[in-house]
Amino acid sequence: MSLLLQRIVTALPLILLFIAPWAQAQEGILPAVTVTTGEDGSSRYSVTMQILILMTALSFLPAMVIMLTSFTRIIVVLSILRQAIGLQQTPSNQILIGISLFLSFFIMSPVFTQVYEQAVQPYMDAKINIEQAYEIGHQPLKQFMLSQTRVTDLNTFIEISGYQNINSVNDAPMQIIIPAFITSELKTAFQIGFMLFIPFLVIDLVVASILMAMGMMMLSPMIVSLPFKIMLFVLVDGWSLVMGTLANSFGG
Repeated sequence: MSLLLQRIVTALPLILLFIAPWAQAQEGILPAVTVTTGEDGSSRYSVTMQILILMTALSFLPAMVIMLTSFTRIIVVLSILRQAIGLQQTPSNQILIGISLFLSFFIMSPVFTQVYEQAVQPYMDAKINIEQAYEIGHQPLKQFMLSQTRVTDLNTFIEISGYQNINSVNDAPMQIIIPAFITSELKTAFQIGFMLFIPFLVIDLVVASILMAMGMMMLSPMIVSLPFKIMLFVLVDGWSLVMGTLANSFGG
C-alpha cells in the first residue's frame, strides 16, 4: 500500500502538467502553468505551477527526512548498538526506524518551528511569494546542518566543487553543505557506535577466555555472553542513556 501511494505521489506532477492546459481550455477555471514577472522584478507562479512544484517536492520528502535531519546519525548508532549486543533482529528494523524517526522529530522540532513561523505561515497568508518562502525557510535548516558539519568535510567538498567565491561557511550553497553534512553525520555516528561497542566487546572477550580455560571450545561464546550483555544494558538503563546521548550530541 505504501509503495502504491509513493508511486501516486511521484506521478501527480506529471498528471497535473498534462491536465492543466486541457482543464483551462474546457472550463477556464484552472490557470495554465505559467510564470509572470511582477513590477518589482520578482517571479510569480500560477496556482497550477505552485501545486506542481509542491507535489514534486513531496516526492523527495523521504530522502530529505533521511539526509537533511538527525535521522542518519540516530539510525546508524542504533544499528551498531543492536549488532554490538548480538541481537540480529531485535529490535526489528521497523522499530529502529520508528524510534529514529520520532527522535528526529523531537530534535528537529525547533528548526521545523522556525521554518513554519518564518516561511510557511507568511506564505499561506500571502505575505510572501514562493521564492521568498524558500529563501527564508531553508536558512534554519542550513544553520542546523552547518552546526553539525565539520570544517574539514566542508572544505573537502568546496575544493571538489571548484567554488572560488566562498569566504565563509555561510556562503556555501546547499549542494555543498548537504554532502558535507552527511559525511560528518556518518563519521559522528561511527564514533558513537565505537564507544558503545567497547563494553560489549569486553564481555565477549571475557566469556571467550573463560570458556577456553574450561576447555569448552565447542560452545559458542556468543550464546553465553548474550544474556550478560542484555543484563548489563538493562541494569545501566541503556536505552535512556543512548537516547539522551544522541539528543545531546546535536547540542540541543
